[in-house]
Amino acid sequence: MSKQGPRVPEPESASQACCPPLAQAAITAADAADLAPSYKALGDPVRLRLMSMIASRESGEICVCDMTPAFRLSGPTISHHLKVLREAGLVNSERRGTWVYYRPVPAKLAALSALLSVGMPVPA
Repeated sequence: MSKQGPRVPEPESASQACCPPLAQAAITAADAADLAPSYKALGDPVRLRLMSMIASRESGEICVCDMTPAFRLSGPTISHHLKVLREAGLVNSERRGTWVYYRPVPAKLAALSALLSVGMPVPA
């Protein structure tokens, strides 16, 4: 398993979404530069599934040992995908002995969600 980088502290509030929804106002260049790496990280099917597994965990965290069996990929490949998610600010990690545990960063997910929020009902 690759060495884990320093933990990135979670912002205090998930309500600190960066910007108004795309349907309400144009995004600034700075906000686009901040959020684009996160969207890019989620653009890979494996990383999207990993993010889903991490974010949907009731305990708020999941061990890499519980995610790896869901994929037909090597451990180093899974570690690479998790590193991309971590570098994009979508997850935090903590090493405990041999294993690494991952948690979502709620403020980053809220910012991504807020930007794509349309602010109007979805047609049936």
